[in-house]
Amino acid sequence: MKIIIAGAGEVGFHLAKLLSYESHEITLIDLDKDRLIFANTRLDIKTLEGDSTSISTLKEANIEHTDLLIAVTSSEAMNITISLISKQLGAKKTIARISNSELTDKKELLNFNHLGIDELISTEELAKNEIKVLLEKAAFNDSHEFEDGKLTMVGISISKTAPFIGMSVKQAADSFKNINFMPIAIKRKHSNDTIIPRGDTVFKVGDQAYFITLKEGVDELNKLSATKNNPIKNVMILGGSKIGIKTAKELCSNNLNIKIIERDKSKAIKIADELPNALVVYGDGRDVELLEDENVSEMDAVIAVTGRSETNIMSCLVAKSKGVKRTIALVQNIDYYNLSKNIGIDTLINKKLLAANSIFRYIRKGEVVEMAILNNINVEILEFVVPEGAKITRKKIKDLKFPRNAIIGGIIRDNKGVIALGDFQVQKNDKVVVCCFAKTIAKVEKFFN
Repeated sequence: MKIIIAGAGEVGFHLAKLLSYESHEITLIDLDKDRLIFANTRLDIKTLEGDSTSISTLKEANIEHTDLLIAVTSSEAMNITISLISKQLGAKKTIARISNSELTDKKELLNFNHLGIDELISTEELAKNEIKVLLEKAAFNDSHEFEDGKLTMVGISISKTAPFIGMSVKQAADSFKNINFMPIAIKRKHSNDTIIPRGDTVFKVGDQAYFITLKEGVDELNKLSATKNNPIKNVMILGGSKIGIKTAKELCSNNLNIKIIERDKSKAIKIADELPNALVVYGDGRDVELLEDENVSEMDAVIAVTGRSETNIMSCLVAKSKGVKRTIALVQNIDYYNLSKNIGIDTLINKKLLAANSIFRYIRKGEVVEMAILNNINVEILEFVVPEGAKITRKKIKDLKFPRNAIIGGIIRDNKGVIALGDFQVQKNDKVVVCCFAKTIAKVEKFFN
């Protein structure tokens, strides 16, 4: 597939990196020469210095023979413009990254597809949905649902009281019969390496372990990991950003008690009028005394979504020091994102990564219908639809010679989730959830062709 990516910022670079593991022909366009040099020295792609809204630049990139144009510059208006021009010049499909979720909310009214944009990716909407899922599964550090919860990925920090400490995966499976979950990735305490677990992998204190589970498996995981799933009721949101407001509206509609801290007085007043069911406080979320006065220690969760990553991180660290069980911080810098567990915050959210991962789902080879990248762990979760005659259907899982750096976490068959063990045989139209390293994706995909 020939793909042009307009914008060599963090979203564009991340997309190009993900796609560089495959055989796509990628051209990355940007006006910033230094960004292009950085990408060119690290990735096997073409780069082109120029303005992506320029017809001559797009023609130089062979836009008329392009299968997909992805516009991910920092400007929403520019992304829309690039997509519209590219479609007129012959691009088969276009995707534009936007920040204003109102455009996606009204996409049927505006009919962007008719205008020439096939997909709009709203970073605000993605961030709001991510926060919602994280709060719904408050006992877990990471969470992602497949097919409306038919299968769910959850991440847990394993405590010293967990009953399977010191057991191998196989021993744990033998000891806890009829389990409804499968371990898919483990990161050891004080280690940067990720393990795809096998039968002889041993669970240790402090492991950050990820599981694929059924709905009924969530409670089992809570018990076995000695993790308490206290329901979220009182939430403090720091920052009246668009994401903060959208999140507050969503949580208020679920009857949660919401308190918003906003440092801009006029903005705070406006938010109070817009959200009558939320308590809006004028003040600075970095002010420890203010947070204490607003009873931060009584909050079940603190969500920091101001426009500054440092403010969000520091506010969450203060909240954590006051006993808040769940902290979520929005960060702009991907380098910060990779440090979340080391700095003591439960979850960091990066809009750029969310956007890149969402776009990536549309351009996967094979039959990938969903994907997720884990917080602070360098593996990916992919959901494949199995076509007729696929290699994965020819033998039982244990006989497939599936790549060592990949694992099948679960199957969705006839709209029901199944934790698939070695004797299970995949069938046509099954949806298969796989965990693997990025460099192993190409090998995994061969089983679904």
